Amino acid sequence: MAILKNNDIVKMSENERNEKIKDLKTELIKEKVNLSKGGKMKVKEIKRTIARLLTFNRINKSVEEK
Repeated sequence: MAILKNNDIVKMSENERNEKIKDLKTELIKEKVNLSKGGKMKVKEIKRTIARLLTFNRINKSVEEK
């Protein structure tokens, strides 16, 4: 669920991206609980996806302001 390509992110609306960020943050919390079981790579992947979505939101906001 955490893997999102840039093409998928571009097709999403801002509301969809915000919902996806919320879902990923809850998934990140669950994976941190399971971290002792060896889910380190999944946590890293989720964090990168959240960062990618936030960056895309920030870029769109700066473009809209201009």
